[in-house]
Amino acid sequence: MTKELWINLPVKNLAKSKEFFTKLGFAFNLQYSKDGFAVGNKKIIVMLFEEPTFKSFTRHEVSDTKIGSEVLFSIDAESRQEVDEMTNKARTAGGMVFAEPGENQGWLYGSGFADLDGHRWNLLYMDMSKMPK
Repeated sequence: MTKELWINLPVKNLAKSKEFFTKLGFAFNLQYSKDGFAVGNKKIIVMLFEEPTFKSFTRHEVSDTKIGSEVLFSIDAESRQEVDEMTNKARTAGGMVFAEPGENQGWLYGSGFADLDGHRWNLLYMDMSKMPK
């Protein structure tokens, strides 16, 4: 059975992408690759590959993130404040915020941003005490 999940993302400029994600607080110190970072403590790893390398793995064209989204990555937050802070970090690092922080359904608080290559990320704080039963 699967023990880890590795997400492979195509990027146009590896150095700039690593700088962006470092500014968001992710560390690039994995044993698997210097170009990957871990999300949380559940062994979810994001690997960044420049587009030609990514295409050599997939044997397929890279999606054009200017006209569509292939995936939406969602990251849980421990508080509303963490959502706000991460959103501000993404904006300051050059990302595009497409959904400002706000409440949804009375128990979700989140925001959304696109990284330098247009990949879309969701930040979510879930107040389980307010979740409908």
